[in-house]
Amino acid sequence: MTNKTDAHQTLTLGDRVQADRVHTSLYTDPAIFEQEMDKIFSSTWVWVAHASEIPEAGSYKNTYIGRQPVIAVRDRKQQVHVLLNRCRHRAATVCEGKKGKTNSFVCPYHGWSYSLDGALRGVPHPESYADQLDKGELGLVSLRVEEYAGMIFATFKDDIEPLADYLGPAKKWIDLFMKQGGGYPVKVLGEHRFRFPGNWKIQLENTTDAYHFPLVHKSFLSSVDKQTEEMLDFVGGPGYVEDLGNGHSVMVMIPQLIDLEENLDAPIPGRFAELAEQLRAEQYPEQEVRRIVRAVGGSGFNLNIFPNVACSMAFFRVLQPISVIETEIHHAVITMDGGPQAANQARLRLHEHFQGPMGFGTPDDSEAWERVQKGAGAGTDLWIMLNRGLPGEKPTADGRASDVSAETGMRAAYQQWKKLMTA
Repeated sequence: MTNKTDAHQTLTLGDRVQADRVHTSLYTDPAIFEQEMDKIFSSTWVWVAHASEIPEAGSYKNTYIGRQPVIAVRDRKQQVHVLLNRCRHRAATVCEGKKGKTNSFVCPYHGWSYSLDGALRGVPHPESYADQLDKGELGLVSLRVEEYAGMIFATFKDDIEPLADYLGPAKKWIDLFMKQGGGYPVKVLGEHRFRFPGNWKIQLENTTDAYHFPLVHKSFLSSVDKQTEEMLDFVGGPGYVEDLGNGHSVMVMIPQLIDLEENLDAPIPGRFAELAEQLRAEQYPEQEVRRIVRAVGGSGFNLNIFPNVACSMAFFRVLQPISVIETEIHHAVITMDGGPQAANQARLRLHEHFQGPMGFGTPDDSEAWERVQKGAGAGTDLWIMLNRGLPGEKPTADGRASDVSAETGMRAAYQQWKKLMTA
């Protein structure tokens, strides 16, 4: 007789992702997590930075691809490199600051020094190596890097498809999202970082989950004005979720805010009336006032780019797997580089209202994610249901779509997970 534990253990990775559900072991099995680090995070395009985070020669940002520490850096020719943060001598990290500016990277252990492109430049007391040290072979390991609309991605795979092909239909949504610059370049100005005790895929699911919003974010909805509350009452509205291929998806919550430059003559929402008056007082033309105010409010959609970044209404949400039961989240606020100070301050206040430890959104989300992980430990052969909206899904030019509260985006992500994990 086969018990439930045996039934769980005999499932293949492919069996654990069905058209309408995934097995709970995807949240709890350490062996599966280890395979994800190799077959997903080391085998596809992973977001590492926005161009504004490394604006000048010598600018760098420390981050991770899966659990591997990497440095995104701009060299003196303005080319971006993503380097493994590991000295080629004895493996010590060569850079510890989160972000900054430098002329080179120097290992603190034995002093090996590297240029901004990762090339090995200096070794203390080289005479001890005689002629057996080939500097050309011992530079920092450099990954393949490509950029789209300021979003920088890297991969360990040299033979992977070009980034533009990987993004596919998601590119047009990235272009729309970047209109939040309001005519200025988009700039990352800071971020909230926190960890929650749960698997990284729980957060991945959340970005295109409108179903939870009225319940989980009831406190947030109670903190906004009536006009904003009505705008955010989108679960029964005309929005939709669309599978964009390769695990990417978009959730359109407020269709009238897909393109922020359309219908600028519409009435300015009451919550932005004071900002509009301040911009007018600073002699900004009326059309520019409207464009800036519209940008401050954010886009009416969330875009999920598999596996680790979302363009979420008004910020970048980046996930970093720590372990099978722990994930770190970065909520990076975006502003207008060179834009009006009043507009950028308003954007920061909006970000703080929802994000961070004192926000009305982040604590409620993280509580829900923690409860999912806790509940995943109950039972030995149970499934996560992802069938909401499946009967109403219809083909589109870019994939498949259903109503705004459908779990289409989650199904899209798990089909890409299955493709990579069983390759």
